[in-house]
Amino acid sequence: MDDLERLIDDYRRRASSSVASRLDVLMAIEQVRDPGVAPFLVTLLEDHRESDEVKALAVQQLRCRVERLHPHEVARVANAIGNVMVDPSSPQLQLQAALALGEFTKVAGVLRRLNHVCLAQDESIDLRYAAFTSLERAGPTAESIALLRQMTGDETLGRSARSVLSAWHVERSQ
Repeated sequence: MDDLERLIDDYRRRASSSVASRLDVLMAIEQVRDPGVAPFLVTLLEDHRESDEVKALAVQQLRCRVERLHPHEVARVANAIGNVMVDPSSPQLQLQAALALGEFTKVAGVLRRLNHVCLAQDESIDLRYAAFTSLERAGPTAESIALLRQMTGDETLGRSARSVLSAWHVERSQ
């Protein structure tokens, strides 16, 4: 049994243990350089019974591993983080997920998801702005420009969208 398998088994044995106990195992997993880490972390994000603290650490670890993900894993990881971003059960976790998505702006659908949150008037300004900063990280791509143009009329983020378009030397409308 390799290190990752041992740690995952240890984590599962602690399913009914304290959050701190499970976080200890996740911190040990953080040191493991095995391609199986990302799929395990995604399962934690997808588990509705898992604590917010565990999910927050999983988001953080996935964000740090983005460069080491296999190309076929990137979309699944981005989707799992995107689902956390729109789950209203934990506003702090939503913020972390929105910021983490800035690492996944090249994944199909991520910019659209971020834009949806940016324009959601019923979301907190903190979440909307976190999504905005992640969308901005995409740089001046055709999609990000189009999405920012949609945002220019927004009462809250419109000025920021116009500022980014100006910084990118892009006309607001075309």
